[in-house]
Amino acid sequence: MSGDTGVIHVVEKEQDLKWVLTDGPHPPYMVLLEGELFTRELMLQLKGSSRISGLAVAISKPSPAQGFSPGLKCPNDGFGVYSNNYGPQYAHCNWTVWNPLGNGLAYEDFNFPIFLLEDANETQVIKQCYQDHNLPQNGSVPEYPLCAMQLFAHMHAVTNTVTCMRRSSLQTAFSLNPEEVCDALSDYNVWSTLKPINTSSKIDPMDEVIIVATRIDSHSFFWNVAPGAESAVASFVTHLAAAEALHKVPDVQKLPRNIMFTFFQGETFDYIGSSRMVYDMQMDKFPIRLDNIHSFLELSQVALRNSSVLWVHTDPVSRRNESIQPQVKTLVEALINSSMGANVTLQEVSQSQPLPPSSFQRFLRAKQIPGVVLADHRTSFQNRYYQSMYDTAENILMKYPEGLSPEETLDYVTDTAKSLAEVATVVARALYQLAGGTGNTSAIQADPRMVSRMLYGFLIKTNNSWFQSIIKQDLKGLLGDELPQHYIAVTTLVNTTQLVQYVLANLTGTVVNFTKEECLNPEKTPNPEKEMYVYTWVQGSRDPNSTSRVPFCVQSTVHLTKAASPAFELKQWGSTEYSTWTESRWKDIRARIFLVASKELEIITLVVGIAILILSLLATYFINAKAHVLFSSPGDGGAVAY
Repeated sequence: MSGDTGVIHVVEKEQDLKWVLTDGPHPPYMVLLEGELFTRELMLQLKGSSRISGLAVAISKPSPAQGFSPGLKCPNDGFGVYSNNYGPQYAHCNWTVWNPLGNGLAYEDFNFPIFLLEDANETQVIKQCYQDHNLPQNGSVPEYPLCAMQLFAHMHAVTNTVTCMRRSSLQTAFSLNPEEVCDALSDYNVWSTLKPINTSSKIDPMDEVIIVATRIDSHSFFWNVAPGAESAVASFVTHLAAAEALHKVPDVQKLPRNIMFTFFQGETFDYIGSSRMVYDMQMDKFPIRLDNIHSFLELSQVALRNSSVLWVHTDPVSRRNESIQPQVKTLVEALINSSMGANVTLQEVSQSQPLPPSSFQRFLRAKQIPGVVLADHRTSFQNRYYQSMYDTAENILMKYPEGLSPEETLDYVTDTAKSLAEVATVVARALYQLAGGTGNTSAIQADPRMVSRMLYGFLIKTNNSWFQSIIKQDLKGLLGDELPQHYIAVTTLVNTTQLVQYVLANLTGTVVNFTKEECLNPEKTPNPEKEMYVYTWVQGSRDPNSTSRVPFCVQSTVHLTKAASPAFELKQWGSTEYSTWTESRWKDIRARIFLVASKELEIITLVVGIAILILSLLATYFINAKAHVLFSSPGDGGAVAY
C-alpha cells in the first residue's frame, strides 16, 4: 500500500548490473533500465535477487533492431483447435513456431513493480538525480543523501484467477459492501452484415453466411500500452476498407449469400471474443447459427509483406474431409483469381502446415467449416515486435513528409495505406464472388485515402476531424491526442471497440432523413424496416461558415455482442476450454523521487525525536502538577468586597 522504495541506480550496460546485484552498499535498489537491455535473461537475474525493489524501463528509441516480443513463442497455446484429439502433430506449435522471438516475459511473475517510462523528459529527470547524488566517483561509494524512487502499484488480487474470483464471489455473497479483488477481461465484439437481418430472431436455417473476421485488440508487457500496429490495426483497417468497398457495389443486396463482418475483441488473451461468439451460437443466443456459416475468411497480420506476397493458410485436418476440401479449394481459387491485376500476389502454403494463431481455430473447435487465414508470413511471423510496445506505426513503415499540418497528415496517402488498400480490394472482390456475385469485379476498389485516415486515427491521433464527425457528441471524450492503445477492458467499452463501431457504421451505413428524436427513438417511426437496422445520431462535420456542426442520422447494420469468456458465466474459473484471464484491481499507480538520508542519520533523528518527546511529556507533567502555583495570581487568597 505504501509503495516500494529503493535507491536509484541507472543500468545502461550489462556490467552495471553487478553494482545492484552484489557490490552496491545501499540495497534495495530501484533500477532505471535502458530499453534495449529489457530482455528475459537480464530480467530473470533481477527476479532472483532480494536486492531489487522495483524497475523503471526507459522505452528504446528507435525500436531494438534485434526485435522484442514479450509474448509466447506459441501464442494462445492450448486454446486453438489443435490438441491431442485434433491434429496432435500440430499441437503446441510442434510443426511451426509462430513467434520465434517470443521470450515469454509477459507471462513471468515478478515480485516487484515494473514501470514504463515513455517520456524522455521524465527519464532525464531521474538520470540527473542519479548523477547528482548516486553516481560512484573514481570507484568510491556515493555518500548520503542519495536519490531514491518510490513506486506505488499495489495489486489486490493474489495467486491466480481461481483464487481471486473465489474471494470476490465470497465478498459479493456475504458482504454488504463487497470489495472485489479482480475482474474478468471483457468487452464487446463488433459485427455487421452486408444484408440486414432481424437480430431479435434467428435467420432461416437455409440461409448461408460468409464470415469475415479479424481481431481488434493487442497488448504488451505493460498495462494499457498496446499499439498493435501489425498485430491488429493493419488487419482490421484492411477489413473495414473491404467492407466499405463491398457496400458500394450496386447489386450486393441481391447476392444469394450474406456476408458478416466481424471484429473480435480479446483475442490476444486466448480468444475471448471468438470463443464467446461460438458459445452464443451453440446456445442459440445469436441470430446466426454455426450451421448457417458457409465459409470463413480471416485477416491476420497483413502489413509486412515480402515482395507483395500474401499467404493463404488452411487447416490440413479438416481438408481431409471430402465435403470440406472442394469448398476450401473454391475459397483459395477465388482469392487467387481476385488478385490478378492487383499489386498483391497470393500464394497457398503447404497443405501439411497448420493454421497460425487465429479466431478461425475457435470455430473449428465447434464445427468443421471451410475457411482460410490470410497473413504476410508463410511460417513464422514477420512481425519482430509481436505483442510489444514497439509494434507502432513505424513498425509497419508509415512515413509522412515533414511540415504537414494535422489535416494534411490525416489525408496523406502513405505507401502502407496503398498496400493495405490493395489487400482490401482483393478481399472485397473475392467475397463478392463467394457470395454468388456474377458481375464484373474490376469496379470493386478499396479507397487508399480512407485507409490512410483510419491508420492515422487508430495509430497516431484519435482526436482528428474525421473521427470527430462520425461519433456521438456525448462520446467526444473518446478522442485524445495521445497515441491510441488497443488493450481490452474489464467492465466498460474500450475506445477501440467504440471507434471501430462508428467507423464501420460510417463506411457501410447510409444517411437517412430523420430528426434527432426519430433517430434516437426509431421505434416511434412508421418505418417497417426499423428492426433491421441500428440508427445513430452523430455530430457531423463543422459547418464551413460557422463553428457549429451539422449532425445527421446514420442507418447501419452494426451491432455489439459480448466478448466475455463463457468460463465466468459458467463459473468455471479454472477452465481449460475457455479463457480465464482476469485483471487485478488497484487503487493507485504513481511514482515519486526524493532524497533519502543514511540509516545512521535516520536513527539519530529518531532517537533525538523520542528524547524530545519524553522531555516534553515530563515538562507537561510537572507544569500540570504545579499549575496551581505557576498560574495563580497574588490576590487569589482572599475575597474582594465592594
